Amino acid sequence: MSNLSAAILRLFGWRVSVTVPDYPKCIVCVAPHTSNWDFILGELAYTSVGRKAGFLMKDTWFFWPLGCFFRAIGGIAVPRRRKGARSVTETVVEKFDSTDRLTIAITPEGTRSRTSQWHTGFLRIARQAGVRIVLGVIDAPTRRIMIEHTFEPTDDIDADMRRIKDFYSPYKGIHPDKFTAE
Repeated sequence: MSNLSAAILRLFGWRVSVTVPDYPKCIVCVAPHTSNWDFILGELAYTSVGRKAGFLMKDTWFFWPLGCFFRAIGGIAVPRRRKGARSVTETVVEKFDSTDRLTIAITPEGTRSRTSQWHTGFLRIARQAGVRIVLGVIDAPTRRIMIEHTFEPTDDIDADMRRIKDFYSPYKGIHPDKFTAE
C-alpha cells in the first residue's frame, strides 16, 4: 500500500518528507487544515512511508457505509459533548494507556474554516498520556507534506500553543484564506 500511496502523491505533484522517528505512541498535529483533501493527502503521505495513524472525526461522519470505511482506516468517532459524558481527552488518554502502539493525527484548528481559536485538547492529551507530538505540515503552494519536527509539550498550554502557531505561520493551506496562526 505504501508504494501505491507514494505513486498517487507523485502523480499529483506532492512530495513527502517524514524524518521523525516512528514513535510507538504519538500525536501528529496537522495544519493548515482548510479542505477535506487534507485528510486524503495526510493519509496517503503517512501510508507512503509505511506508517499508520488513527484520527479523530465527528461521529456524524460515521454513518453507513462511510463509518465502516473510516473505522477500517483508523477513525475514532468523537461524539458531541453531552452532559455527564467523558471528555474526548479522557477517552483518548485511556486509548493511549491501553495499547503499546498508537498514533493519532489531530488538526488543532478543529475546522476547515478560518479560526484563531485552536483547540488545546491535543496538548492536554499528550501531557496526560506522556506521548510526543510531531508537527505535520500540508503546504499547498509547494505541494509538500512534511513531518520533520518533534514537539515536547510543557505545563504551559498557552506558551505551547503560541510556539506551535509560530511554527505553522509560514505555511499555506489549499484554501489560504481559511488559515490563520494568529
